[in-house]
Amino acid sequence: MALKIGDPAPDFSLPNEAGETVSLSQFKGQRVVIYFYPKDDTPGCTKEACNFRDQWDDFAQHGITVLGISKDGATSHAKFIAKYSLPFTLLSDGEPCPVATAYESYGLKKFMGKEYMGMMRHTFVVDADGKLEKIYTKVKAETMADTILSDLGLA
Repeated sequence: MALKIGDPAPDFSLPNEAGETVSLSQFKGQRVVIYFYPKDDTPGCTKEACNFRDQWDDFAQHGITVLGISKDGATSHAKFIAKYSLPFTLLSDGEPCPVATAYESYGLKKFMGKEYMGMMRHTFVVDADGKLEKIYTKVKAETMADTILSDLGLA
């Protein structure tokens, strides 16, 4: 059953880059951007993370929390954050990626003729009531943050 705008966002609790548990429910009353990405410090994922970093002031000014989610562990996330001065939280959703699966962002992928299970680059905006406000399944990594701000009328 596909997630639709207006559906309640699936709640979750995952460890962040410091090993602390972060739950979606703790952000009730504010907008949250949840972006799923394949791997820390790879070209596309770095462009996407840096776009969120470069637009951080706009997100913060409007009280919007940004959460990046990949399969990478806390140590990898901490290095990625330090290397690129990322001002937002990265969460670890390890195999079998239950949170990404709940968000239909984990599944069969193809690369160079090979099929494998992997994280898909999808982004979701959750409104202050915990409902899905925007769903992006065709993500341009280098401009995702700009697109969200524009679509929410905040750019």
